[in-house]
Amino acid sequence: MQALSDSLSKYQISKHISLNEVFNLEYNTERPKLFIPEYGRHFQKMVDHAVTIEDRDERNRVAKSIISVMGNLQPHLRDVPDFQHKLWDQLFIMSDFKLDVDSPFPITSKEMLQQRPEPLDYPQNHPKYRFYGNNIKRMIDVAVEWEKGDMRSGLEYAIANHMKKCYLTWNKDTVEDSVIFNHLKELSDGQIDLAKSDESLTESGQFLKNRPSRSNNNNRGKKGQRSRKKRY
Repeated sequence: MQALSDSLSKYQISKHISLNEVFNLEYNTERPKLFIPEYGRHFQKMVDHAVTIEDRDERNRVAKSIISVMGNLQPHLRDVPDFQHKLWDQLFIMSDFKLDVDSPFPITSKEMLQQRPEPLDYPQNHPKYRFYGNNIKRMIDVAVEWEKGDMRSGLEYAIANHMKKCYLTWNKDTVEDSVIFNHLKELSDGQIDLAKSDESLTESGQFLKNRPSRSNNNNRGKKGQRSRKKRY
């Protein structure tokens, strides 16, 4: 009877402990938000502990230990100076800039890290011939500013050949040089006119030589579909 009573008591105690563990479960939604989730909550707790250390020498020692562990996650970058600076910045970020230690690098301010970069200037123009792209127009603007001569002539023909390649990529399989010359003249506001010269552009076949044909791509797709069919 005594053994049975002891077993029941142990069972009740273990059940009580289990219930307490269930009721005291911590969910991530109830925990403080992680500054850098990639390092996990254990790293965050280490940093939080370092902030509470009163002795400065001990606090510096703990901070260097944390940096060492952070570097061990990426050993191939651990000894790179720029990477070390990044680790120290991340340490201060995880401490919400409350960690007062002697950093070997200049401490980046919280305001600077939170500063938003300037918006990128995207091209707002809508060209008539979109298949050439915006870079062609920039190249044409540069060529127009050059003095007339062999250098400018070579650049103009390089631009025309690239325009022909772009045209063949997105349009038909052949195009007359006169079409490219007219487009180039129009895009340059009449300042580049290659129609008067006797030189011709690269043949269309050279641009299409390395381009896979559409029929081959369709055949490969059909073969892939056949191979994926189930066999019973």
